[in-house]
Amino acid sequence: MSDKRPRDLGELVRRAVRAIPGGRVATYGDVAELVGCGPRQVGRIMATDADTPWWRVVNASGRLPGHLLAEARAHWDAEGMALNRDATGVLLARCRVAPQPWASRVGLD
Repeated sequence: MSDKRPRDLGELVRRAVRAIPGGRVATYGDVAELVGCGPRQVGRIMATDADTPWWRVVNASGRLPGHLLAEARAHWDAEGMALNRDATGVLLARCRVAPQPWASRVGLD
């Protein structure tokens, strides 16, 4: 069986993020664990790539930096995600992607 895992970490992160279903999120740490790197590496890659659904990757509190909130909130609302009380992030308990089905969609299970 051949390994279809991309050799480039950036492509692997982008592939993982694109596999997060609409209405769901993963944390930077979730993505990092799935692809085998650190959460800061995921953040760096996400900061340079506008072609992935970046609003589906949040910090461990379900939030994003303030300068991204207005645009993220529009995406979160459109995808029907449950937000925290002050609408500065999503409720991870309700919106976090299930690890196994997500890994299968990425092809890394």
